[in-house]
Amino acid sequence: MENKEISQAVIGRLPRYFRYLGELKDEGIERISSQELSDIMQVTASQIRQDFNNFGGFGQQGYGYKVEYLYEEIGKILGLDKTHNLIIIGAGNLGQALANYMNFERRGFLFKGIFDNNPALFGKKIRNMEIKPMEEMEAFVKENGIDIAVLTIPKGSAVEVAGKLVENGIRGIWNFAHVDLPVPAEIQVENVHLSDSLMKLAYNINRYEQNEL
Repeated sequence: MENKEISQAVIGRLPRYFRYLGELKDEGIERISSQELSDIMQVTASQIRQDFNNFGGFGQQGYGYKVEYLYEEIGKILGLDKTHNLIIIGAGNLGQALANYMNFERRGFLFKGIFDNNPALFGKKIRNMEIKPMEEMEAFVKENGIDIAVLTIPKGSAVEVAGKLVENGIRGIWNFAHVDLPVPAEIQVENVHLSDSLMKLAYNINRYEQNEL
């Protein structure tokens, strides 16, 4: 496949394709057309074909897509044919909830450790992980081949922690702190603002109600 820049909009749709194709595979569906996939996903068939053409197309004219093959290929594009070792920084309610969500492991995301600066939490176990003090984080990252860190800490300390993570070999940060992280370009950051998503939902409810008037 030609090494070209793929838009973030296309990349943002890949996990949804992967999820729907996984459901189709589990139902025993072997083949599907772009129009049939369009009807299920509420994305135009043209958009689906354009998205897949960014990666070589995957289908044949009048033949459709082999569900299992397409599922596997999109999984490879998303990097899900590899395992990723993660740690969580921040053992509050959100950090503990993420650690307990076992579906991540099905996708190859393996939580290896969880860290906090609250001594009252040290030694408490979340699933099979013992909450450790932040002082142990840097050595743990190096010794356990951690490539992704999940930040569920206040924004006041997130920038400093991110800097230490980068120094110790972290390649990606899943950032729930409400702050932009000044990290090198090669470090991948995915920002998650839960309140932004909720406000977007409120906007759509409000717009729908206004259209009904």
